[in-house]
Amino acid sequence: MSRILVIDDELSMREMLEIFFEREGHQVTCVSDGQQGIAALQEACFDMVITDLRMPNCGGMQVLEYCQENYPDVPVIVMTAFASTDTAITAMKLGACDYFTKPFKLDQVRTVIDDALERRKIVLESRAARTSLSADPSGHIVGQSPAMLALFNMIARIAKTRTSILILGESGTGKELIARAIHAQSDRKEKGFYVVNCGAIPENLIESELFGHKKGSFTGALSDHVGLFQAADGGTLFLDEVSELPLSMQVKLLRALQERKIKPIGETRELPVNVRVISATNRDLEAEVKAGRFREDLYYRLNVIALELPPLRDRPADIPLLAQHFLKRFAADYQKPVTDFEPSALHALRRYAFPGNVRELQNLVERAVALEEGQKLSLKSFPKSIQEIARPITTSLPPLPIIEWNQSETGLNLEEAVDAVERRLISQALEQTEGKKKAAARLLGITFRSLRYRLQKLDIKADDEE
Repeated sequence: MSRILVIDDELSMREMLEIFFEREGHQVTCVSDGQQGIAALQEACFDMVITDLRMPNCGGMQVLEYCQENYPDVPVIVMTAFASTDTAITAMKLGACDYFTKPFKLDQVRTVIDDALERRKIVLESRAARTSLSADPSGHIVGQSPAMLALFNMIARIAKTRTSILILGESGTGKELIARAIHAQSDRKEKGFYVVNCGAIPENLIESELFGHKKGSFTGALSDHVGLFQAADGGTLFLDEVSELPLSMQVKLLRALQERKIKPIGETRELPVNVRVISATNRDLEAEVKAGRFREDLYYRLNVIALELPPLRDRPADIPLLAQHFLKRFAADYQKPVTDFEPSALHALRRYAFPGNVRELQNLVERAVALEEGQKLSLKSFPKSIQEIARPITTSLPPLPIIEWNQSETGLNLEEAVDAVERRLISQALEQTEGKKKAAARLLGITFRSLRYRLQKLDIKADDEE
């Protein structure tokens, strides 16, 4: 049983919500304005606050700000009779977890409340539980870096919820694998997992693909077609590259998520669906929203829980593990007696930046296995871009000045001498890599971030190109 605080200046609204929530098994406290709501929060503990936005004396925004400052773990849901989506979205920016507009359906309220309470449970459990550093929970994702272990732990905690999840990350990082891992650990694992690449389907077909159509509803509709939302009923639908959806479809997707109902093309009635939606993109959705290419309200519906996949270059500890994983797989596929890497090959892979992430590493290992004639993957089986990394820097530094110690002198300024040597090495590495800073960092055996720090510290001018 959860304790819910309802704040609304309309007596009929308070009475209706009190009856409804008590029937749902919750304990309800109702007050008529924001000041009373803040006083109630000071006197008792609540699991959720539902507040009207416009009230005399003290409105819902003030309640929201008070909760964010004093009770950030308590979800706040706003409601308004003034059908202003902009106002509700402003409230969500300030920290509200959801909103609905009066008049509303009680089924909609139930869904929003259940989702918010589940999210609160996740937050509290995550805070109380110890961080699990055990093996990958999915059995398919490979990683041992702290970032991946934390991600595995989060997957285990959110898998059994039904909230929408947004997976962020560059191309090739394995976003679909993460979505499949969530599905595999959820209560929906016995049902289907359906994938749609939103950028690969023509705009005139995407609605039919998602929602289906009736026979004869348009030219070429020769039979009924079941859309992916209906096919995934009870299971999970993965919307890959969701940022590629046209604006017209974004509106329809938003409605499907809000109402949990769809209407196939040519159908006169809506069909209820029970689908857990996981979406993914390699774009910055906040930037897309600001540019007007992605709806802000849909962004908030999809981004209930966000998971960010780090690029492979930021987790080099995973490179040997992933390389061995792919080696074992492709050696079996190609029936090759290859069992390991030569040290020079593995060393080069560790130093490579992998702009294509895990997918690129997979392709490189597959190519090497296919070309390898021995029992270990040698450097010659990899492309020149990998082989060149293993080559030592051939140019030499000008000789360092010989320091003659003199007892009458105060001595050497060590920091200045070290800076001079460091400046010379960095300048030479940049010259050899034609100003490419990431390549220079690899030659110097330091991270790109460390190189940027040294460039600024030593006031070395370099091109903007990475």
